[in-house]
Amino acid sequence: MKRLYLTIICALSIFSCPLSIAADWQAANQLYAEGNYADAAEQYEAILQENAQPEVYYNLGNAYFKQGEIARAILSYERALRLRPNYPDCKHNLAFAEAKIIDNIEDNHQFFLSQWATAFRNLLSETTWFYLSVGLFILALIGAFVFAFGRQMILRKTGFHIGWAALLCSVIALWCAGSLHHRDNAREEAIIVQGIVNAKSSPDKSGTDLFILHEGTKVWVGETVNGWCSVHVGDHVGWISSNALERI
Repeated sequence: MKRLYLTIICALSIFSCPLSIAADWQAANQLYAEGNYADAAEQYEAILQENAQPEVYYNLGNAYFKQGEIARAILSYERALRLRPNYPDCKHNLAFAEAKIIDNIEDNHQFFLSQWATAFRNLLSETTWFYLSVGLFILALIGAFVFAFGRQMILRKTGFHIGWAALLCSVIALWCAGSLHHRDNAREEAIIVQGIVNAKSSPDKSGTDLFILHEGTKVWVGETVNGWCSVHVGDHVGWISSNALERI
């Protein structure tokens, strides 16, 4: 089944990518199938320089995971899900990789409604939310037209209710698209890519050690000062070197 899925993805990639990239994709998949994960990862990285596709990030994550590079695998899976939020295999592999990281820090201060809103927003991509908003807005205009010019009362009532409901959903979809656009441009989420990192009380090596982070942990990045980043994870806030993390 996995081989069939891989074949389908390869075929789609051939049609959607330049011939040279399609050939590189086939070569990378062959290297992966042969167990040459390091060279396969290098080939996938080269493909991403020209064509960033969720399947490439997904396979890259698999190649890193096979090498025991959990942080790089998590980073690749996260990037794949940015491009295709509804990617079941990627979600499964991400959860499996995250189960192997040492840190398991939860943010206890995030309101549950905010968590629900974020989960709902992440169901679709920014582009999908935007087009959905436009479609719903057109539906709202049609409902308004039916309400204004319908001859039968039941038709006007139907148009009214469809119109306001579609307009409300359009606004929600537009908010989701805008929120994802801000997230992807701000790039405030990052993955720790070094083995062990000491978070400091100030952006300096002489700062007091506050807590320890391990590779694979997701953090939220704030301001950057002289090569140091302010990071927030769970209830903890500290400063770490910019080289210790990579933004999603």
